[in-house]
Amino acid sequence: MPWIELAVAVLVAVVLTFVVSALVAWVFSLVARRKDWAKAFVTRMRRPFRWSLLVVLLTIALSTTLPRLLGADYPGQEAVSQLFRCTVIVVVAWFVGALALFFEDLGLSRYRVDTPDNRVARRVRTQVLILRRLTVALIVIVAAGALLLGFPGVEAVGASVLASAGLVSVVAGLAAQSTLANVFAGIQLAFSDAIRIDDVVVVEGQWGLIEEITLSYVVVHIWDDRRLVLPSTYFTTTPFENWTRRNSELLGAVEFDLDWRVQPGDMRDELDRVLAGTDLWDGRVKVLQVTDATGGYVRVRVLVTAKDAPTLFDLRCLVREDLIAWLHASSPVSIPRARVQMVVDEPTVPARPQRSTSEAGGLFSGENADTERTALFTSAIPVQHPDDDGHGRPDGRPVGRPDR
Repeated sequence: MPWIELAVAVLVAVVLTFVVSALVAWVFSLVARRKDWAKAFVTRMRRPFRWSLLVVLLTIALSTTLPRLLGADYPGQEAVSQLFRCTVIVVVAWFVGALALFFEDLGLSRYRVDTPDNRVARRVRTQVLILRRLTVALIVIVAAGALLLGFPGVEAVGASVLASAGLVSVVAGLAAQSTLANVFAGIQLAFSDAIRIDDVVVVEGQWGLIEEITLSYVVVHIWDDRRLVLPSTYFTTTPFENWTRRNSELLGAVEFDLDWRVQPGDMRDELDRVLAGTDLWDGRVKVLQVTDATGGYVRVRVLVTAKDAPTLFDLRCLVREDLIAWLHASSPVSIPRARVQMVVDEPTVPARPQRSTSEAGGLFSGENADTERTALFTSAIPVQHPDDDGHGRPDGRPVGRPDR
């Protein structure tokens, strides 16, 4: 009976799917006791594997039993075959994509970004995330191409498109110029190591972390929890600051404009006490210098270091606050003051202004050599003629200055 054979084939396909899935899960559960990746593999691949196996087995079962039930050339055979083929392509693409994502996650798990020295991990994470998007896009494109090539008439459409490829390429290139530029810029950023995930950057006057890098744009997490979205071409054409390009340690400055009576030595001792009592300072650099002493104030600059940018910001605020409190409590004379001189009696102005003496020391007056210097620029240049000494030009033109 054909109907019973069809039902049995479908039931066998379903049962076989569950049996094989259970067997594979049991094998990987045994491996997961020793290897952590096996558990992640089962979690990632359980559903794609079951659905792919089920669709393939059902396709085999129905393709074998339907011709016996409905005849070799039953109505709608081509539509059913196309449906089976498209379903198999979709589930296989799902399985391949899940497998690729598992290997990418497995590579990312080996490089953790929650460690102090994570520059290599952040670089690998940036590259893997870009490769993940490229992999998914490639799988989707290949699957879509495989689906379309199975339908009659696609070859003719492809031939017509190729025939007009010149015009289409020009129009597409003009329309997608900025998009393609961003795509190539995103790939360049991923593999040139210019920026990475969690890099501290300063762009457009804003300080933040690189949160996401895609093929077309980059998301910067600003310090006040805003997101700045910039095209990928921004980071390939515009200068920007990367504070964690090689390492995350930074040097920061705190400046004070103080009175001339400040004691830098006492202030330096207070700086040592402040840094010794905090974990924000990494112990590399601590400098207090007087960098300027003009305009009625003394400029004192403090240089300190920290392990990363957020810690440095907190350390600078701490040093500034504690030193201000110390100035008020222990050295009030160091607080900047504006001094004013009070004049009681104004000097009397003479009735007739005195003659200016600015001409006494002029370039062409006011000294003994003024006449000689003036003559160098105002006296006439003598001209010699052929009749004078017999050595001049016959046409009567001057032969030059007499002192040469």
